[in-house]
Amino acid sequence: MSDFRSSLRENGLLSHPLRWAVLVSGLFVLVIVGGFFAVALWSIGERVAREPEPEPELGQEQRPVEPPPRVPVDPAPVEPDVAAPPPALMPAPDLEAIGAGGDGPGDSPPETADPEAVELGLSDSDVAMRASTDPLDVWAREMATVVDAPPLALRAYANAESRLRAEQPACGISWTMLIGIGRVESDHGRFAGAELGNDSRPSIPIYGVPLDGSSGVLAIPDTDGGELDGDDVWDRAMGPMQFLPETWELFGRDADGDGVADPQRLDDAALSAATYLCAADRDLTSGPGWWSAVFSYNNSVDYGQRVFGLAETYAGYVPEEP
Repeated sequence: MSDFRSSLRENGLLSHPLRWAVLVSGLFVLVIVGGFFAVALWSIGERVAREPEPEPELGQEQRPVEPPPRVPVDPAPVEPDVAAPPPALMPAPDLEAIGAGGDGPGDSPPETADPEAVELGLSDSDVAMRASTDPLDVWAREMATVVDAPPLALRAYANAESRLRAEQPACGISWTMLIGIGRVESDHGRFAGAELGNDSRPSIPIYGVPLDGSSGVLAIPDTDGGELDGDDVWDRAMGPMQFLPETWELFGRDADGDGVADPQRLDDAALSAATYLCAADRDLTSGPGWWSAVFSYNNSVDYGQRVFGLAETYAGYVPEEP
């Protein structure tokens, strides 16, 4: 240590206090400036790390569309004949607005695929419905934002309401009754894992149990030679709306204009169900008329209360704002 101090004396550093002060001050300033640089670099790094990623542009990566929540199939606390479900806040379009193409399944898919639709994994029918200006398609795709049913099913129920409103205005049938029946009978053609196809047919044909008189089942011997229900011994209920062959022969209708009344096609079955429910000059806006119709479909109070509960719930649904 003494040698170090001697060296300082020889070089004159200790003999000149001013020089020593300047040296110390310079070192102090250097430390402060370095500290400022370090803080600035750290702050820039934090901002870069926290910078949010830009939102994807249309046609690029999109988040999956969340389906509407499922409505529980619970019996409504209402006694038969007392009341009918309330009218829908969003009735189906008038047939006059739909025009001659009101029965059709919507426009054909565009030749050039919509990149956003491809990214979201939409079917051809969904793509066509997105591009269509047909009032039924517009109504169905808007209602599908809040109703837990495929747009094609909603279109089928709305088309049936529109047709019967023009043919039998005194009946007063609503799509809400049809969607209630369709949900209870087959979940709109999706029973047992089936999917509703572009032609409104379930991917797996839907048939009920043989009506062979076993426990809890009516006995109805075959009436169609197995042509419709695939059973030439006993009758079975068929399709998304679960028609019996004999009833289908009386009320089955061709809704899509292909020349065939097909109980497996939901558009045909929905129009046929509406026609059946409106039979006998029923007024479905009244309690007695509504319950008479639903009992003709299934003579069960529990069944009627479940359909009522669904119809009552769906009647209050309004599409989300775009």
